[in-house]
Amino acid sequence: MAFHFISTMEKPMQHVSLFDWQGRLDRLRNVANARRADAVADRSSSRLLRNESRIEGEWANYGSNRALDLRIFEIKTWHELITKSFDRMMKEVDLLIKERAAAEADLQWQAGPVAVIRELLFIRDDRNASELSADSVSTELHNQFNILENNHQLLARLIHKAWEKLARLDVVRYKVEEELKNKMETIEIDSAQRSLTCKSNAISFKLDALRNPKESCSYENWLESIKQLKQMVDNEVEETVGIRESLYVCRNKALSMLKGQDQCTEFYIRNRVFQTQQAFNELNWQRSKLVEDIRALTSEIKDMEDALLQNTNALKLAETRLENRNQRNITELCLDEVYDSLCLEVEKLSEIRRCLMRKLDESKANLNLLSDHTKKIDLDIGKKEHSIMIDTKALEVCKEFKLKDAGIAKHNPFAQTDLNIELTHAEDITEKN
Repeated sequence: MAFHFISTMEKPMQHVSLFDWQGRLDRLRNVANARRADAVADRSSSRLLRNESRIEGEWANYGSNRALDLRIFEIKTWHELITKSFDRMMKEVDLLIKERAAAEADLQWQAGPVAVIRELLFIRDDRNASELSADSVSTELHNQFNILENNHQLLARLIHKAWEKLARLDVVRYKVEEELKNKMETIEIDSAQRSLTCKSNAISFKLDALRNPKESCSYENWLESIKQLKQMVDNEVEETVGIRESLYVCRNKALSMLKGQDQCTEFYIRNRVFQTQQAFNELNWQRSKLVEDIRALTSEIKDMEDALLQNTNALKLAETRLENRNQRNITELCLDEVYDSLCLEVEKLSEIRRCLMRKLDESKANLNLLSDHTKKIDLDIGKKEHSIMIDTKALEVCKEFKLKDAGIAKHNPFAQTDLNIELTHAEDITEKN
């Protein structure tokens, strides 16, 4: 039995080893490190999420703002384009109204010149029976009368067309004004939305904000409708310009015809005589040149025939020499240099003969063509002489029946006033500008 001098007191529990104690400490340390790492990762992910959400929100807001800016700019651009087209259309409307009023005045005034032309035709019908022929003067007067009648009808149609166009432009004006008004309202609404920020007081949650508005359309349809509206305005402007220019041209054309009416008949006859005489001189010159060419070609054909005869004799000589040399003794019958030279001569002369014969045929064919064309020119020269005689006679008739005052006087809007002055013998006391 052991004897202990010192007594010890220990807790009545199982003691752990130092190794277990150290292992427990390591486990606590590792868990603490893992929990702290998770906390750091959670804070990092939270901070990353906050930053990403803030950045994405700011970018989304930036994109919306930029889209609004572009949309406002686009609508303003279309507003300016449509406004320019609208202003141009309204300017053309004013010009068309003025041009229509001037055309209506000219339409009433043209009744006078038409009556004068009819009187001229009636006076020319009083000629003697031997002189009563459908000459160029009468034809030109009838043409002028028909042209004035056509211009009168055309001007009336254009005036009616201008009236219809003005009615159409009134409808287009109402549509464009409504469209411009809508564009301004849209610009104001989008500008107000662009001015809103996250700190504005006028923002709030909305019920079903992602819904499509009623009667809305796609951007493509909206853009197409705007383009169609602008194109419609441009087309109307172009048509209005065309009608206005047609009215202007029709009016001035009628006035120009009246101014040149007294000279056009004689001018056309003289011009025709001059052109016919030119053609006559040209044909005579062509005939003389053709005769010279026929003589030269005939001489050339004769020279070609002589050259062909010389070539024929030379070819006969070469072929005779070749044939006669074949009579040599068989011991001397060799293809020597003489044989080669004679063969070459025969080939060259044969080729020259073919060229000469082909050229001779071409020259004879060309001679026949020249002769035939000369006959046609002779026939046409006779026709030109007859035409000159007829046109000269027509010119004499035109001079014989030329109006004493050399044409119709210009329209005088103060004809009645001048007549009153003449009847009252007030020329000395009335100054005329």
